[in-house]
Amino acid sequence: MKRLPALLLAASIVSAFPGLAETVAVLPFHNATGNPNLEWIGISAAESIREALADFGVLVLDRGSVAEACRRLGIREGAPLTRASVIKIAETLDAENIVHGAVSQPQPSELRFTVRLVDIPNMRQSAEINHSGALEDVAAIQNRIDWEILRQLRPESAPSHQEFLKSHPIYRIDAIESYVRGLMAPQADLKHRFFTQAARLDARYSRPLLALGRLLWEQENFKAAASWFAKIQPADSRYFEANFYLGLCRFYLGDYAGAQAAFEIVAQKVPLNEVLNNLGAAQSRRDNPQAAENFRRALEGDPSDPDYHFNLGYALWKAAKFEEAAECFRAALERDPQDREATLMLGRCLKRTRDPAAEPLERVKEEYNEIVFFQLKEALERKPK
Repeated sequence: MKRLPALLLAASIVSAFPGLAETVAVLPFHNATGNPNLEWIGISAAESIREALADFGVLVLDRGSVAEACRRLGIREGAPLTRASVIKIAETLDAENIVHGAVSQPQPSELRFTVRLVDIPNMRQSAEINHSGALEDVAAIQNRIDWEILRQLRPESAPSHQEFLKSHPIYRIDAIESYVRGLMAPQADLKHRFFTQAARLDARYSRPLLALGRLLWEQENFKAAASWFAKIQPADSRYFEANFYLGLCRFYLGDYAGAQAAFEIVAQKVPLNEVLNNLGAAQSRRDNPQAAENFRRALEGDPSDPDYHFNLGYALWKAAKFEEAAECFRAALERDPQDREATLMLGRCLKRTRDPAAEPLERVKEEYNEIVFFQLKEALERKPK
């Protein structure tokens, strides 16, 4: 359910700018080798395509959404798919494009990848992409397939393969296997073990770093999570997402200066409402007067969110601007009448009382939907004048 706001915004982009924000679903590849120990390769191929497309601003559905759609339709993930099954999955996901494929083993020392891209609205299927090689070549093969799918979806803006390799290098195959086995693992301790192993095998590989951070974040182990998020480098496509969660970790640990620094990095390039709000929250905890302006910018981006009204009201209350603050708290209560903290703060504003020692109440957002921002940015830039 956490994905709902992003998908709703994505749907609005598609309707407002048809053809510029087509949704893509990548299905786990069918393991046609007959060897269950190679199941991870098909999942790896799908995950690699999914992340590469997302890195270039393609609106691609996450693995959980695809798994849920397959579950609802009674289709086993990685099963061989008929044309009818592909269409049903696309309809369930409301996806305009589907990527699906298979991994086979024509010879004991050879793996063959077969991939297709299906344009659902026009009922067109791309020419089959075929690549073969030994197990040690799988990382390079997947990288090539990622680029070819990107080129089919974005023929005008896709980089050359050499340029693609600069931002998407070929990682060690054992690191990729460990990462994917972590995704497949049913238990958190197994996930942690596989992700850690992947990170140690190839220090350049950011996917397990982010996965470890998110895993520890969900366990509220903020100190350990922060250490993994901080390892992701500025040149990496996951840098801003990592800094968003790094900022949250630092905020919950009481390191408000560190949180502010992390959110500032994100806000410079991805000024989402939630980023501006969280930057304001970190600044407010430091009594920085710029907090109110960032809360105001977040509110202008989404006036329907009661938390943005609350945070701006809270900053105005701290500045003893009681009448303006009261209006914000009233707006928050209009959107959420059960908000006890907004009721409390409205009462303080009406009494014109300010207690510097009162418990801090700034609210942060834990959702980050970078791809929606870049999709909207691209749509606006490409919209005909």
